[in-house]
Amino acid sequence: MYAHWETVPTRWKDNDVYGHMNNAVHYSLMDTVINTWLIRTAGLDIHEGDAIGLCVESHCVYKASISFPEAVRVGLRIGRLGRSSVRYELGLFREDGGTVVAEGHFVHVFVDRETRRPAEIPAPLRAAMEKLVIDE
Repeated sequence: MYAHWETVPTRWKDNDVYGHMNNAVHYSLMDTVINTWLIRTAGLDIHEGDAIGLCVESHCVYKASISFPEAVRVGLRIGRLGRSSVRYELGLFREDGGTVVAEGHFVHVFVDRETRRPAEIPAPLRAAMEKLVIDE
């Protein structure tokens, strides 16, 4: 179960020589959906905000092949929300939502932009994140 969904088109260059989406593209799609949500919905200011999120861990399990010109439905939820860290969990599906293409996660640690020391997730950002927390 995912709390936020986005549909992302594949591009011609996403296919590798074997005719399916290259594994690096899966990570790029996950990173794009996370950061689009952070900026557009949660209000993260990537240019001037005091705190920034750094990826400290990522993982992907590949379940099925997909290729251009298919679109990918990406589901996003938060599996763990700490004081300064968050674990985003994502599912990549065929556009019809019936076939799981990949499942993965990213962990961001929020740090002070200048010192790069861990910082509390800002309150407005945390409030938005809490809406994506799914208890299974």
